[in-house]
Amino acid sequence: MIRIATFNANGIRAAMRRGFGDWLLGRSCDVVAIQEMRCAVADVPEIPGYHLTYEPGSLPGRNGVAVLSRMQPLAVRTGIGRSAFDHEGRYLEVDLDLDGWRLTVASLYVPKGGRTGDPDPVPYAHKLRFMRALRPYLVETRRRAIASGREYLVMGDVNIAHTRLDLRNATANNRAVGFLPSEREWLGSLLGPRTLIDVMRRVHPGVQGPYSWWRWGPGPFDNDVGWRIDYHLATPGLARAATTAVTDRERDYASRMSDHAPVVVEYGS
Repeated sequence: MIRIATFNANGIRAAMRRGFGDWLLGRSCDVVAIQEMRCAVADVPEIPGYHLTYEPGSLPGRNGVAVLSRMQPLAVRTGIGRSAFDHEGRYLEVDLDLDGWRLTVASLYVPKGGRTGDPDPVPYAHKLRFMRALRPYLVETRRRAIASGREYLVMGDVNIAHTRLDLRNATANNRAVGFLPSEREWLGSLLGPRTLIDVMRRVHPGVQGPYSWWRWGPGPFDNDVGWRIDYHLATPGLARAATTAVTDRERDYASRMSDHAPVVVEYGS
């Protein structure tokens, strides 16, 4: 069994101060994809027991994606095919051989596209351009991984709630960034029984949530008014091996490490 997680840290230094190191120690994950590291390489806190692979991008204090792994990756690739977005620190993939699995594991951070509920045309257009560039790269990478005998797992903050089950107030958010038809259709276009599978949905079909993001402030968290925007998207062979999938929602607002919670999946051998 291998345990793999994804977590938007909203600043790795802040998350470590809020208990991310203790969570790592207690959870004993084999691999963790992290988004929004938001610091220079030299400023990353020490994370004992893990090899850190980090793509910070070149936007100071913004974005940055990483993979923590128990072993050193066999290969590392960054960016999405030499696109105009590669300086933003939004995509990183590594090859890992882990407990009988040959994997390509990616950490992904899709632009938010403006404040939730505020479809500002400039950031939303940027998000759409990123999505258009990303889709063919994901197809290419998935096919390359399968051709080389690897399963592909792309994880991270996609900043899209795919269906009405993936946010608490779907009707109120019909025109909100993160739940617009064009975004939902794009995410759906990535998924299929022979391509990529939403692992959480496979393990928990037809249920509301579990959410992975809540606005800052105790009200939304305490009342579980959240969104499911952090995903494990896996090729079929790996997705079928998922035995448990959970969101590690903290016990109370004061214990939060980030505005996101880790999404943890266990995959059998």
